[in-house]
Amino acid sequence: MSETANYDLKSVKLPRLTGGQLSFVANAVENAALKAAIMPSMLKTGGIEGFRSLAPEEAPTVFPIFFTGKPAETLDGPDLKALDKIEGGKSAVPYRRSRDYSKAYHDGKISPEDVARHALDAIKQADNGDLKLRPFIAVNEGDVMHQAQASAERWKNKKPLSVLDGVPVAVKDEVDMVPYPTTVGTRFLGKAPAKQDATVVARLRAAGALLLGKANMHEIGINPDGLNVNFGSTRNPFNPKYDTGGSSSGPATAVSAGICPFAVGADGGGSIRVPAALCGIVGLKPTFGRLSEFGAAPLCWSVAHVGPLAATVEDTAISYACMAGPDIKEPNSLHQPAAILDGWNKTDLKGITLGVYKPWFEHASPDVVRVCRGLLEKLEGAGAQIKEITIPGLDTMRIAHVITILGEMSSSMSNYPANMRDFGAEVRVSLALGREFMANDYLKAQRLRTRAMNTFKDIYKEVDAIITPATAIAAPEVSVKDAAGGWSDLSSTTEVMRFAFPGNLAGLPAITFPAGYDSLGLPVGMQAMGRWWEENVLLRIAYNAEQLVERRKPAIMFELL
Repeated sequence: MSETANYDLKSVKLPRLTGGQLSFVANAVENAALKAAIMPSMLKTGGIEGFRSLAPEEAPTVFPIFFTGKPAETLDGPDLKALDKIEGGKSAVPYRRSRDYSKAYHDGKISPEDVARHALDAIKQADNGDLKLRPFIAVNEGDVMHQAQASAERWKNKKPLSVLDGVPVAVKDEVDMVPYPTTVGTRFLGKAPAKQDATVVARLRAAGALLLGKANMHEIGINPDGLNVNFGSTRNPFNPKYDTGGSSSGPATAVSAGICPFAVGADGGGSIRVPAALCGIVGLKPTFGRLSEFGAAPLCWSVAHVGPLAATVEDTAISYACMAGPDIKEPNSLHQPAAILDGWNKTDLKGITLGVYKPWFEHASPDVVRVCRGLLEKLEGAGAQIKEITIPGLDTMRIAHVITILGEMSSSMSNYPANMRDFGAEVRVSLALGREFMANDYLKAQRLRTRAMNTFKDIYKEVDAIITPATAIAAPEVSVKDAAGGWSDLSSTTEVMRFAFPGNLAGLPAITFPAGYDSLGLPVGMQAMGRWWEENVLLRIAYNAEQLVERRKPAIMFELL
């Protein structure tokens, strides 16, 4: 049987819903009588009806933890001195690195207080004009300046905590950070400030990072776009008429616009990788359990990954190294081997085999395929071996992921029955779909997760990473009216998530990185998905790509130094 015959993912063509149409559908799926007429068609279109006829024999895997038998021994957090040694050369990028801030502070050319003021000004400017970028949900200027003053004093005394001391960082509003509430992009959650930092935030704070505030996100992170009707939808710095992707939309916007060299995001179904790709930056979703989820909102437990979005691969590596590692407060993090960066900045790909499932790779817009094929050829020129592979059962994996993430999200939000109509209309539709899944659907999805993990385990005996486009399309255009009132575009959602879901379902590490630009000048990203716990190999692939790809300045960009 040919590769094409095995390939079962399909594009869908469904109407884009906005305004009154979207509100009608949201009301209908929450009405018992109307739901009975509408929901069967939705389930059939989504493949759920066929999924229910499957009879997997595998035992369920509830959390996609890949056991190595060699767990890391230390629970003390990162070695801050080691962060200083993570350096990725001088690839041509139009962005400031963390190391640029550190050197400027060391040389006395500027202080963290100056940078803090510049960052606060940039955040205000980003929200001026008709098409506001809206990168942040909340910024406490007093807290930012207090941090900056403490950092300036450390630099004055020649005692910085690490290379990240005084470096501005944004944190997605899905992750706890003192002194802010965690609203998760909603209008009703987060009525009180967080009592303690999430572990990843605490580790950044211990490294001296300048924590700017809570970055915007899609409401409860349920869709991969920049829509937020409560705080304002984010805009793409390359062209504010276009979407950022999501749900880590604010972190991507802040990094892409130069407000910070990296940010903290979260990824349950592409929510780091999609916005990073559409905004022309790097996004790393580490192996499940590599970064502690303690202090992250309990939205989708078994597919959730915290990770960095960064302007450069060097800052991806530094921020990853700072945040990674076991955490006694997060049981799923205790099974990991030591986080290593061996060879991440080696300037060739000799000895690396990249797997390409051709029908999957080419299931994208002509522009995306052209750009990604061109970069793949350059990676081969850098020494990588390209091997054609087959990945069976991708559509079953897609449906298993949908059932898992929507089932877990609807369960999480069931704690707030009085607030269901406080959500935006498209969130209400997605949650209503999640409530239609039965216990047997969820259990079957976990049994098929086991199958997926075994499938990839076999594939990674032959290749070191699987290469795809990051998304099947570049950023979609969004009207002012839709950005304010909301939209639902399942056709575009399917396109931007086409290459994302296996990494979440199977817990695999994956990275997206700039590959070039489409005919409109919008960024196109490439994805590398690797073996469990081998983030260093993915960083090496992305680092080599960074040496080969032209990086352009976005239309809206701020200079803080």
